[in-house]
Amino acid sequence: MSANGSIDPGTSIGAVRLRVADLDRIRRFYEDAIGLAVLDSTEGRARLGVNGATLVELVGDPSAPERPRNSTGLFHLAILVPSRGDLAAALHRVVESGWRLSGASDHLVSEALYLSDPEGNGIEIYRDRPRDQWPIRDGAIEMSTEPLDLDGVLRELRKEEPDRGMLAGTRIGHVHLNVADLTAAEAFYSGALGFDITVRGYPGALFVSAGGYHHHVGLNTWAGEGAPPPPSGSRGLEYFEVSLPGMAQLAAEEDRLREAGFEPRREDDRVLVTDPSGNGVALTAAG
Repeated sequence: MSANGSIDPGTSIGAVRLRVADLDRIRRFYEDAIGLAVLDSTEGRARLGVNGATLVELVGDPSAPERPRNSTGLFHLAILVPSRGDLAAALHRVVESGWRLSGASDHLVSEALYLSDPEGNGIEIYRDRPRDQWPIRDGAIEMSTEPLDLDGVLRELRKEEPDRGMLAGTRIGHVHLNVADLTAAEAFYSGALGFDITVRGYPGALFVSAGGYHHHVGLNTWAGEGAPPPPSGSRGLEYFEVSLPGMAQLAAEEDRLREAGFEPRREDDRVLVTDPSGNGVALTAAG
């Protein structure tokens, strides 16, 4: 925890764990269409990532029911690539795999591609513009949703290079969640965890971050105000990781959650907690 009560500015988002019904199919999708490498695969589980770092963990459960449409959970996980050329390669990879985008947007601070995996988990693949190019209005970061110049992105494609999948430097940049109530979500993510609020301008949405980033967590009520959590054991998000710089910061977050009336539980070197909408969060310490 930093001196001003905010979460440590070195905080980032780590791996996202998903429960899936067809483990083999979903693993192949993240390999072929997204370009992640399989780091390990055992019966019922697979970890995929880049350069040894896990980005997505899959837990197979053939009996898992679909997540109900109007429930809380994952809106999308967002994979941040290092450059516009890497975004072009990602676009080309998706198309070559036979998959389709569901959208493509210019958010002023970033350029983003959108799609879903075969079980409906939302995915964003994006690249950030340099921070000194992020627009500021009334002292706050300005974000918008404008059409993405796909032709301009594709002109960055390095066609002479073979596809080696997602390259080093790729990571989970943020997660975006469906929640039941923005006031309760703000009390948890900003009040209890200490993320700073960065954007309030989107209808039905709120964005929070650490260290001045545009957002590490997006929150929305687009599944409906008061949406219930999915039944236990449903497909979709089990938890996402909030990676803190060290054990001291992890302990401070655990204490702050408990003081705020939540029930964090220690499991080895991480702290598990559930937000007011039933979304799982795992606090971890880097290194």
